This record gives sequence, structure tokens and C-alpha cells, in this order.
Amino acid sequence: MTSTPLRFGLVGTGYWAHIAHAPALASTEGIELAAVWGRGPRAAAALAAEYQATPYEEIEAMLAAVDGVAFAVPPDVQASIAVTAARAGKHLMLEKPIATTEAGADELAAAVAEGQVASVVFFILRFRAEIRAWLADVTARGGWSGGLASWFGSSLLESSPFNTPWRQDKGALWDLAPHVIALLWAALGPVTSVTADAGPADVSHLILHHQDGASSTVTVSQNGGEAAAGFEAYLWGSAGRSVVPRLTPDPVPPLRTALTELAGNIRAGRTGHACDARFGRDVGHVVAEAQRQIVARRAG
Repeated sequence: MTSTPLRFGLVGTGYWAHIAHAPALASTEGIELAAVWGRGPRAAAALAAEYQATPYEEIEAMLAAVDGVAFAVPPDVQASIAVTAARAGKHLMLEKPIATTEAGADELAAAVAEGQVASVVFFILRFRAEIRAWLADVTARGGWSGGLASWFGSSLLESSPFNTPWRQDKGALWDLAPHVIALLWAALGPVTSVTADAGPADVSHLILHHQDGASSTVTVSQNGGEAAAGFEAYLWGSAGRSVVPRLTPDPVPPLRTALTELAGNIRAGRTGHACDARFGRDVGHVVAEAQRQIVARRAG
């Protein structure tokens, strides 16, 4: 017997909603894209019509009609709505960062715990099949002394559909670094502290200190230009190097994996996940501390 699909509402109608969340929700087994809410009612109606979903102008009305909510909006918009949704007992498919302040991340993680809802944060590197296979290999082998990672993006170019106000304000430190921190956390162990500095043109440098003694370095920028854009990372140790697989461009397969795992937890009555809201909060704390250090260095 086939179980009734879980009804999900999509919060957001922008580029990422169109190329990632809407198609992933519509193509994940056991999930129905049932509702759409956006800050612009016309855009919500248009996106909903593409997927035979119901558009809503009031977020409370949408929450009353769904089992879970997926987010494709700026992080501070996400944080406030997600708190309301969690308190209403709705399960959450979140984007990183889950908020851009420690207080906001703490409040959301607490609301998820209090509401006893399932949550997954879409740290995209953690859900790509080829990177998961790499993580399984390097963690099984162990013995790594450290890692190096860089991600140069081009989202701050005028021509980029990702050139949005929150990215202009927060830059690669909040946009790209959470992905890399989440990956190195899984590969080398929990991050216990960070040392941070910055360069020109939206460049952030982080040194991550891991629980078992390893250290790793991260450099991110959204102003590298198209010619320099790309992601590369590797672990190193006495056994040599292990390179993280190259990224593939399509976000739908890894997001579908994240949704499948969220749906599985919902049906099993589980709330915890390796990339749940608590983990999103912990990654956010690392980024917030890095930002504090960068601001202090600039002021000095």
C-alpha cells in the first residue's frame, strides 16, 4: 500500500525556488508540492500554477494546509517564518545559513526542539552522492592531519541571478563558508574554534580547529570573477592527499536526497539528522565568531 504523500509548502518564488526547490519537491517520492507562498502574491500564483499547487497570500493559512515547509528565501526571512512553522508543528527543509545572527539561529533551533519537528538544512555538499562516497572513504580511513578548501564564486556580478541584497550584505562568509565548514566538520570532526581574517573584494580566510586535533583552512569569495570561479578541497596526512570530487551543477538531485531523508524521518517519527537545525545553529556560531574577528581586525 502506498502511503499518502506528505504535503509541503514552498516559501519563496525567486531563482533558487524555480531551479531547485520547486522541481525537487515535485519530483521526490512521497512528497507533494501542495502550496506556495511568496512576498509577491503574483509570483506565488505563477509558480504554484506551474506545479498545480495552491498559492497563498497569508503564511498562516499555508501552514495550516501542509505537513512541512521548504524555504527558498533570504536567511533572516527564513528564520522568522521557520520559527512560526516549527511552533505550529511543521517539519522544515531549511537553507543555510539558518539565520545570520547567533540569536536567530538559537531561537530557530530551540523552536524545532520544542515543536518536536524534523528538520534538515540543505548543506549541498553533504547531499551530493559523489561527495558522500568520498566522506565515507576518508572517515573510514582516518588519520588525517588537516584539510584545505577554497570556493570562489561570482554571485556578486551584476549579471548573476544570485546577486541578491542579502548576499551583497553578508558576502561569501555567510553564503559559501557554511557549506565548506559543514563538509570539513564531517571529514575531520566537530569544529571547536575558528581563527579568521579577511582580504579585499569579499575574501574571507578561516582556520578551523577540530575536536581531535586536526586543523583546516578555508578561503571563500563571491567576487572572484567568472574566470576564477570554482571549488576545490582536499585532506592531507601521512598517507597523502584525498581530493574532494568536483562539483556537478544540478542542485535538484542532492536536494531530492535531502527531502527523501527528511520525509523518512517524518514517517519514522525521528527528529534528528546529521544536518538538522541544531547542526545549522552550530555552523552558524562558527561563522558568527569569524565575522566578529574580521570586524575587530578591520576596526583595529
